[in-house]
Amino acid sequence: MIAPTFNLRHQGDHCLSLDFGDTILAQTGLVCLAAAEKIRQACLPGVTDVVPSYTSVAVHYQAEAQTGLPNFQTLSNQLAALIKSGLAQAERTPRTIDIPVCYGGEHGPDLSDVAKATGLTEQQVIQMHCAPGSMVFMLGFAPGHPYIGIHDPLFALPRRDVPRTVVPAGSVAIANRQSTIYPTRLPGGWHILGATPLKLFDLARPQPTLLLPGDQIRFIPITSAEFERVAAQQNQVQE
Repeated sequence: MIAPTFNLRHQGDHCLSLDFGDTILAQTGLVCLAAAEKIRQACLPGVTDVVPSYTSVAVHYQAEAQTGLPNFQTLSNQLAALIKSGLAQAERTPRTIDIPVCYGGEHGPDLSDVAKATGLTEQQVIQMHCAPGSMVFMLGFAPGHPYIGIHDPLFALPRRDVPRTVVPAGSVAIANRQSTIYPTRLPGGWHILGATPLKLFDLARPQPTLLLPGDQIRFIPITSAEFERVAAQQNQVQE
């Protein structure tokens, strides 16, 4: 059991935040996942959603007078008691998910710019992006949209000065030592290195999101021909 330090604060009138740090670290991310799981299992009255992120856990709740549902102070006391009683290490063995990526070319329009910005060759960028140790910290922005990290400090690149209004589904992009994979056509300002033919979000699946917080990620380079083959297989499964 672990007893992490934390702070509680308002996040609007129907949400509070448990903050476990201010630096993106794998260990902090795991603490957030453990805290979120314990809060869910507690089934506290009035809690409607529990959302872990890099360094905090957002707890959404209904707070209405006359109904017995919690106010901020009541829920804060309940959550503080839960966390202070200790958090178990993550019980489930993290999944390792292989993400095939076709880097560069039409799928990775920013690969050459990233290589220039980091002083690396394009192949070195690919090799470093595929290095082991990447983890899904959270899902957000859109259904099934993962935030993955933490990459080498060379990838501490700011977002693009001018975001794209449309980024194709499956695009794999980096910024601020993190990767993301666009699950659908979305606007975005991250640097696109390549694309995966895998579907990140599909309501026809029992588990619609391909990735979950805590998953370990292995990016695997593939050719354009392999991309088309896997994409065709994905479409057949969907049909």
